[in-house]
Amino acid sequence: MPRLRWSLRDLISSGESIPVPGVYAPSIAMLAERLGFKAVYLSGAALTGLLGIPDLGLITLTEVAMFARYVAEKISIPLMVDADTGFGEAINVARAVRILEDAGASAIQIEDQVLPKKCGHLSGKEVVPAEEMVKKIIAAVESRRREDFLVIARTDARGVTGFEDAVERAKIYLEAGADIIFPEALESAEEFSRFAREVRAPLMANMTEFGRSPLLSVRELGEMGYRFILFPATAFRASMLASKRILEIIRDRGTQRESLDMLMTRSEFYELIDYYRYEQDDRAIDKKAEEIMGLWRSRRGRYSRGQA
Repeated sequence: MPRLRWSLRDLISSGESIPVPGVYAPSIAMLAERLGFKAVYLSGAALTGLLGIPDLGLITLTEVAMFARYVAEKISIPLMVDADTGFGEAINVARAVRILEDAGASAIQIEDQVLPKKCGHLSGKEVVPAEEMVKKIIAAVESRRREDFLVIARTDARGVTGFEDAVERAKIYLEAGADIIFPEALESAEEFSRFAREVRAPLMANMTEFGRSPLLSVRELGEMGYRFILFPATAFRASMLASKRILEIIRDRGTQRESLDMLMTRSEFYELIDYYRYEQDDRAIDKKAEEIMGLWRSRRGRYSRGQA
């Protein structure tokens, strides 16, 4: 896997507010790094969307770890991984941390919802007792093998038990060892500002579209004190709409030739994935193999003549 250019702790120490796009495939993560983003987030919402299933905790640790490994192998910026509720109880969280660490992730995000979980911006969700989430955080912290692997604790309490409980839970989760606090589905700019005043910690804000939170800018949230600004499903939603539109064009017109401006060109994509390096590597292997076989045939020929 590529050597990381910086860690999440480095980004926190920088004092910057970091926009973090949600990704769901290695190529999207590569594109984000190419465009200058300093971290990416393997989004549960986008990943389940890619698989054509709802974001209800149906995805497994094995599937998430597989995609995490695919993504981490292709980038040199930190990868945060959405692990929903941790795939079970505290002992399951401990195993998830070890597996995701091995896959190349830089952080695990766990939330305090009851299974089956829901999208944090939908009604009808429930939260577990704070003590249960504390156990998961302790398990995560104590099972990690690298100090630069961070634990992101998300609380969904705002939409269930209220703002004050979300603040209290955040403080408890920090005591348990969480490195970053993620308050889900705050409902106004004032709530974001107030939460940052009351919870003194590295904070993550979720700017998902069509939800309960106002779409504040990175600058606005940075001024409030948020370090990581998450855009979890934006790229996925954009790609789905673009795919829908080009498929409609093909269906209705029978050709895409007037719509090439909607497409990434072959050369642009090849540049992104470093296509020609693979060809060069293949040619270098062929050349070395030819040299080895030539030497072998030469030695064998000399040996045969000597025997004769």
